[in-house]
Amino acid sequence: MNKIGLIIRREYLTRVKKKSFIIMTFLGPLLMAAVWIVPFFLTTLGEDIKVISVLDESGMFMKDLSGDENTKFVIAVNDLEVAKENLIESENYALLYIPLPEASLPTSAILYSNGQASLDIKNYIKTTMKKSVEDEKLRLHGIEKDILRSIKTNVFVSSIKLDGSGNEEKSSVETNMVVGLFSAILIYFFIFLFGAQVMRGVIEEKTSRVIEIIVSSVKPFQLMMGKIVGIAMVGLTQFILWIILTSVIVGGFQLVYSDAFKAADPMPTYTSQGLFPEQAETGEQVTQDFQDESVNFMIEAVMAINFPLVIGAFIFFFIGGYLLYAALFAAIGSAVDSEADTQQFMMPITIPLILSIVMAQFIINDPGGQVAFWFSMFPFTSPIIMMLRIPFGVQAWELALSGALLIAGFVFTTYVAGRIYRTGILMYGKKVSYKELWKWFFYKG
Repeated sequence: MNKIGLIIRREYLTRVKKKSFIIMTFLGPLLMAAVWIVPFFLTTLGEDIKVISVLDESGMFMKDLSGDENTKFVIAVNDLEVAKENLIESENYALLYIPLPEASLPTSAILYSNGQASLDIKNYIKTTMKKSVEDEKLRLHGIEKDILRSIKTNVFVSSIKLDGSGNEEKSSVETNMVVGLFSAILIYFFIFLFGAQVMRGVIEEKTSRVIEIIVSSVKPFQLMMGKIVGIAMVGLTQFILWIILTSVIVGGFQLVYSDAFKAADPMPTYTSQGLFPEQAETGEQVTQDFQDESVNFMIEAVMAINFPLVIGAFIFFFIGGYLLYAALFAAIGSAVDSEADTQQFMMPITIPLILSIVMAQFIINDPGGQVAFWFSMFPFTSPIIMMLRIPFGVQAWELALSGALLIAGFVFTTYVAGRIYRTGILMYGKKVSYKELWKWFFYKG
């Protein structure tokens, strides 16, 4: 055990002193913070005014195409070919041509532009035309718009969980889905990232023949376990530093630009009237009471999530899943002489991980079903599938059984990997097959 501790210390100190570790430790938080900061800056930047000339043969829509501070609609000349030539010669953004149908209201248009037209502009034109045609149809049928709007109703469906004692607890499928997916994807990402580091570390030492010196002092199994645990500690160190540094950067940015945050509205109001808020009409917006009710329910649903359980389960299933897969990655690294030779052995290991992500949508739709249950019990898929289920509520015995099976799976894979590792780590210049690995497993000594 003391030798394993020395190997863990060596692996940890060697890796945290590498330039690549130091660079990624500081670069990672900058990139993660940029994902949040850059969109904020983009929303504060001004845009060039887009001028769109309109050739409306019906005469129905020009009055409704009011645009906003960044988009301006102007009347084009009453000849399509001349209007297109003017678009090419001018700096206008686009030309909107609305032809007049022979026997019905206009329901189509053509948007000419020098480059790719903006999706926001296209959607605005569609919704504006749709509203104008609908209003015209209402007028032709003698129906008041206010009456139609008063009929439209927003329906909010809340969900309540009842436990065996009859206690009620608010829950939100959307919130649980986000928490489950986020934690599951993190585990998937870190298992691949740090498992691959274990494999590369074994290959590097094997090809440099340093391994021959090391195994003269320690047993191959001790070396393998020391490497796996050491790299896991490096990964956890980097993960914790990422969280701390990212929080510091984002928090500091919010503090410095607090006034700008208060002034800016990063969440524009999307309405059925288009992408320009001032175009919305009160009768077709979600009412303030409805919004307040939805937000309050969402906050209560988030507060109802058992975060200590989620965080504790995340740490357990992350460590358990990593140790299970890292042992197999170490066995693969010991069996080959280069990374190019690992491909034939990677597929059986990566399939359960990829399958877990593929099944995520199905599991979220039915987190208490038979498929979700058995996938969360199988040690190779349980680290990801169980994290998808936990936010929705999992019985204690299911959680305990899944954890026990994961530990048993880790012990089994470590035993198998250790027997392959002790032979493969000293084998050079030989193309290894599954048949050869099978023989190594039964070697005595």
